[in-house]
Amino acid sequence: MTPLYTWGAILLIVLASTTGDILMSHVMKQVGDVHSVARNSGFFAVVRRVLGNPLFFVGIAALAVAFYALLFGLSWNDVSLIGPAAAALTFVTNAIAAKIFLHERVDRRRWIAALLIAAGVVLLAV
Repeated sequence: MTPLYTWGAILLIVLASTTGDILMSHVMKQVGDVHSVARNSGFFAVVRRVLGNPLFFVGIAALAVAFYALLFGLSWNDVSLIGPAAAALTFVTNAIAAKIFLHERVDRRRWIAALLIAAGVVLLAV
């Protein structure tokens, strides 16, 4: 398949996976400490809180899109390109999205790691 299909699949994997990861993190922050909630209210209270949040299902859908994009990508090119490129770029976009949407503190070491990972993807692509 053409590189356009391959990189399109990688882009879809990265965007959908990052969306799913950020939504799942947001939902779990709304649920709170799972151990504490389960201890105080029981295991099913945790399940109700998670399943009661519509963003949980949007996150699941985004992760499902990422999975199917991975399957399509693997049918078009080698796992030695699709896997590392998608995983590495997802790490980079997760750091950016966590900073922007979840207001997490991303330290300098993580930004340097993200840049090195992005450089590795460039080496894979050429």
